[in-house]
Amino acid sequence: MPELLDLIVDKYNYWLYIVLMMIGLYAMIGKNNLIKKLVGMNIFQTAIILFYVSIGYKKGATIPIIQGDHGHGAADAVIKAADYINPLPHVLMLTAIVVSVATFGVAMALCVKIYQRYQTLEEDELRMRLSEK
Repeated sequence: MPELLDLIVDKYNYWLYIVLMMIGLYAMIGKNNLIKKLVGMNIFQTAIILFYVSIGYKKGATIPIIQGDHGHGAADAVIKAADYINPLPHVLMLTAIVVSVATFGVAMALCVKIYQRYQTLEEDELRMRLSEK
């Protein structure tokens, strides 16, 4: 039992990401208001981005920039990849942040247009009004 508790305490950040994901998933599935669904989607995306950024971190590692003389004898230097942080998850998540903001902006613009046309953002009312036509 102490091993399980140690695992939970050591990996607290992953548990936080799971909680954030479940909050976002609940908002997307359980709420009827389109704005609340969008906020849930944003929370879900943020949890995934935080997860990927955290898996790119390595304790005791440095940034992936080789320091030293790049001129004479630089090719003879031994590079240990295990001493550096992997930059790929961080770079990919920068792209994911841009996509997330763009998705949220387009979805909000669609919500504005839906509200202007139907005077509601409640999913049940929208479904009822669309089935009447």
